[in-house]
Amino acid sequence: MGWLTKILKGSSHKISEEHFHCDHDDDEVTWEAARVSRGSSDFDREEIDEAIALSIAEEDEKGKKVIDTDSQLEEDEQLAKALQESFNLESPPPQRKHGSIFAPFPFLDPSRYRTCAGCKSQIGQGRYLSCMGAVWHPQCFSCRACDLPISEIEFSMMDDHPYHKSCYMELHHPKCDVCKNFIPTNAGGLIEYRAHPFWPQKYCPSHEHDGTPRCCSCEKMEPVDSRYLHLEDGRKLCLECLDSSIMDTHECQPLYLEIQDFYEGLNMKVEQQIPLLLVERQALNEAIEEEKKGHHRVSETRGLCLSEEQIITMVSRRPRIGGYRILDLFTEQYRLVRQSEVTAILVLYGLPRLLTGSILAHEMMHAWLRLKGYPTLDPKVEEGICQVLAHMWLDSEIAGASASASATSSSSSSNSGPPSSKKGQRSQFERKLGGFFKHQIETSSSPVYGDGFREGNEAVEKYDLKRTLDHIRLTGCFP
Repeated sequence: MGWLTKILKGSSHKISEEHFHCDHDDDEVTWEAARVSRGSSDFDREEIDEAIALSIAEEDEKGKKVIDTDSQLEEDEQLAKALQESFNLESPPPQRKHGSIFAPFPFLDPSRYRTCAGCKSQIGQGRYLSCMGAVWHPQCFSCRACDLPISEIEFSMMDDHPYHKSCYMELHHPKCDVCKNFIPTNAGGLIEYRAHPFWPQKYCPSHEHDGTPRCCSCEKMEPVDSRYLHLEDGRKLCLECLDSSIMDTHECQPLYLEIQDFYEGLNMKVEQQIPLLLVERQALNEAIEEEKKGHHRVSETRGLCLSEEQIITMVSRRPRIGGYRILDLFTEQYRLVRQSEVTAILVLYGLPRLLTGSILAHEMMHAWLRLKGYPTLDPKVEEGICQVLAHMWLDSEIAGASASASATSSSSSSNSGPPSSKKGQRSQFERKLGGFFKHQIETSSSPVYGDGFREGNEAVEKYDLKRTLDHIRLTGCFP
């Protein structure tokens, strides 16, 4: 089963601030404007002086009296100086006192033409921000998420909207579904995480190596805010899979009969009564070691078709559960007596009904091949055709559950209890779980189980099951 790696790119921007500082004193107010870039002008200082002189001369020629007093001359000099320094954009504006006869010239004040990109009103004299190609009142440059002003130098952008960095992380930075923390960035500053190929669970890459347990059925990792059931043999089972789990040999017998009926419907009836035992992982591993005709096994074997006489420790009664642990596991010894090529079928206890059934269907095919006198087959062919039968059974169960759900939805709602997870109508999660088990079979990377299934399934779809089995009997390979 392969795992997916995702990499996301974050964004971070910087804003620059430009200020108008208002320093209040008792007698005066001084405005210190931010420096702006110098623009082109048709006038230089000498031309301004000449223009002022011509203006005074014109007034004299028109008969207007020129008052040659010291106070008037002082005012004229102040006016000339103000005009000169207004066009000299490299120097700050002059200080002015309350009560001056010279009012500010609006057409010379660049701040009068600044429009806030937020409220669309003029900014005027005061503090403002310059960012995102526009100017803003400080209170108007606000976070898209919390609607509060952004006062930090750094902020984040999403769809042309600014965010506080913390708000952006909360909304758009992925959180780990296992530890519930923000997934950290890697050395390159990118967000890297792992994702299950079937379930929508994403998590920090470190959890693949830090001992975080997985459910032995659906393979989802155990989150910090949830507890999995701890089985006696070291496995863990999530509570959703526990809902449909089969815990002992007696409880599994109805499912075993259903698998036998499934084979009979394919004209592949198994006449011999083969014992079915649910066992712990240790007992299954010991049985594998004792089995002389060992077949190719995966790292976690969950079922076995035996051909040798052995004494097997089976789970005889459903265990008591308390505090997310198995309190009492009831087991007993079962002696297998060889009466034919198959002595028993073993399956791990505690697995959901659909997974237990698919394992049973797989192991039943091993038994059928041996009982029908098939020659010793290449593991890829034998395991592949057994996986085909497991996949076919899952298909029939999922199709039957869908039909049952449709019929139930159209009936009276008076019976409003929860659906049965063992047989009949199934929960939405159990139907999803069936799809996951099919997905596991279809996408297995094993050269024996995965490639064997895909070759066997292609042959069955092309030639049908009976002709494929006849070809295997004659040639030992898929048609």
